[in-house]
Amino acid sequence: MDQRAGSTIKYGGEGAPERPLGRSIKRGLACRCPNCGDGRLFRAFLKPVDHCAVCGEDYTPQRADDLPAYLVIVVVGHVLMTGYLLTDMIWRLSPFIHMAIWIPLAVLTAIATVQPIKGGVIGLQWAYRMHGFSKEPEHGDPSA
Repeated sequence: MDQRAGSTIKYGGEGAPERPLGRSIKRGLACRCPNCGDGRLFRAFLKPVDHCAVCGEDYTPQRADDLPAYLVIVVVGHVLMTGYLLTDMIWRLSPFIHMAIWIPLAVLTAIATVQPIKGGVIGLQWAYRMHGFSKEPEHGDPSA
């Protein structure tokens, strides 16, 4: 249940141990368990494991959904657009050569970054105890 203090929401209750956000996201970006940092986070390309093989942390409640794809679009789009604009200012290339360079580069970069970014999102959710990572019911008593 959420503990509300003003506009701040604290997930996990009062006695919940601290989960460092930065460390959890870094471990997720490395495709490792945000809890222990040793276990693998993915069993396939984008399929997270159900439980960490080292510490037993349950990852079935994770709900990364569309956020990793949106973050990949933002990151890859900004990096490649910068590269495209710099290349276009230095060399005058035909549009077909630009397409031959930037479309495959966009696809490869997106494929290379989507798994680490999804791991970072899972680490973020774990650190904030979102979507069932708090070991408490998702919805509390509505009269509280």
